[in-house]
Amino acid sequence: MSDPALPTLADARALLAPAEMLLDGALARAREITKNGAAIDDHQVLAERVAYAATEARAAQELLAYTERMKSEGRADALLEATAAAATADLVWSLTSRLAPSADDLGIGDEVFLSAFPADVRKRLRAAGNEVVFRAIGRAVAERRGRNETPLDETLEQVRESVREFAEKEIAPHAERIHRHDETIPEEFITKMSELGYFGLSVPEEYGGTERGNLAMILTTEELSRASLAAAGSLITRPEILTKALMAGGTEAQKQHWLPKISAGELMVGISVTEPDVGSDVAAVKCRADRKTVDGRDGYVINGPKAWCTFAGRANILALLARTDGNPASGAKGLSLFIVEKESTREHAFKQTQPGGGVMEGKADATIGYRGMHSYTVQFENWFVPAENLVGGEAGLGKGFYLQMGGFAAGRLQTGGRATGLAQAALEKSAEYVRDRVQFGKPTIEFGLTQFELGRMAAKLAAARAITYAAAEAMDGDERKAAPLAAQAKLLACDIAVEIALKGQVLHGGWGYAEEYPISRYTVDALVLPIFEGVKPILALKVVARNLLAG
Repeated sequence: MSDPALPTLADARALLAPAEMLLDGALARAREITKNGAAIDDHQVLAERVAYAATEARAAQELLAYTERMKSEGRADALLEATAAAATADLVWSLTSRLAPSADDLGIGDEVFLSAFPADVRKRLRAAGNEVVFRAIGRAVAERRGRNETPLDETLEQVRESVREFAEKEIAPHAERIHRHDETIPEEFITKMSELGYFGLSVPEEYGGTERGNLAMILTTEELSRASLAAAGSLITRPEILTKALMAGGTEAQKQHWLPKISAGELMVGISVTEPDVGSDVAAVKCRADRKTVDGRDGYVINGPKAWCTFAGRANILALLARTDGNPASGAKGLSLFIVEKESTREHAFKQTQPGGGVMEGKADATIGYRGMHSYTVQFENWFVPAENLVGGEAGLGKGFYLQMGGFAAGRLQTGGRATGLAQAALEKSAEYVRDRVQFGKPTIEFGLTQFELGRMAAKLAAARAITYAAAEAMDGDERKAAPLAAQAKLLACDIAVEIALKGQVLHGGWGYAEEYPISRYTVDALVLPIFEGVKPILALKVVARNLLAG
């Protein structure tokens, strides 16, 4: 990586500054157009473009800040610096192209653009994003077989290495079988992950957890997802969501009762929010929870359907959002969060009954990927839940939406980690394949386009990783303030994971379509990432854009 044509961090900063200036003007004008976000739905396309461009700029900012810190500590090699600079150029190209169709509406027409990007800056941008740069990165990535060597401090490096060793030894050998045969996650995965404390990464020690901070949690998620998104990487997301809700609004008795069991892996958690006719509009949830006394116990009976309840079969408890205020006009204020106990089952369909007549019936929905976890449609008929299982107790009535949204912020952060882990797996397998595959008399890595594609995949992954790690560190501070950054990390990282998996599949040629090679699994698994924990357009508009345009 000694080629003098390769860009530096100085180049990257020189390119990012005018992009930030352009973006600031676009944001200011977008705030005017949308009335500080109140009229986003009247300008959805414009708002989405601005939100995504701002997310790309934030990723570049975080990647440069991280790389500069590593360089100051003497831990950034030439590949890391060149990758950061090339990724920045790529992000700047993308965000300017994204804003261009709305340039006149946003007040950033030709004159403004040319002022921000004069001839010398445009020349620098072309040089930093030139194919020679990405080809050099691609050759270096292939030489390292795509391995993730992102510098970390000693403690975090130990976390990553220990999880990587576990995932490669215990998870990866079974991933393909679980996917192809649509098996339920093996119990030994849960047992071993419990022993290693993976389910208690966000649970305070006073409640039996191994709280190590959000970045350690993301590193754990990333390495598990690298081995298998569905069979390991997503296992710690559901307990994470409920843990955050309990910590934010649970009673002390509830924390003492539930958190140690969740942390120990004694209780597996499913999340039950979405309904067959209610997706992203969570405030429109209709499933009812009505106050009732059953066999002398005060509580609630649950009636209604739920959809996309991931891991609901194997789960011992469901975090269920239900309407406790019968007035439809109550909206989000009429929702409460319950911990619903059930029998664990490994079957793809189940029916459970209560002595008082309550029924819970579930069926796993067939999916093209993300197998192992299984998402269920579940129907509740007079299913009794004791009053003490209302999160927050009486004070929790009507607060379920806000507790669940806090949990979803953690889920979005986790999804950023899951996305980088899957993308890392796709990059590694692609790097290995192009080194070994011979066509037209030489390994395919010796062809310029292959080098270019591999280098660009690595640069995009570096950007996704940087914004995700930054969101994790921010969540260790003020979780509420960090929630929008977690949403941006999820938004960008998931798209990048899909792109890298698809690029990797093409680099495999015909074998990329064969189940014999894991790249085919990565491709179908990646497709779910922009959907769950906030489907992409809703996340961009209702979370990212709303936060950016609020003024």
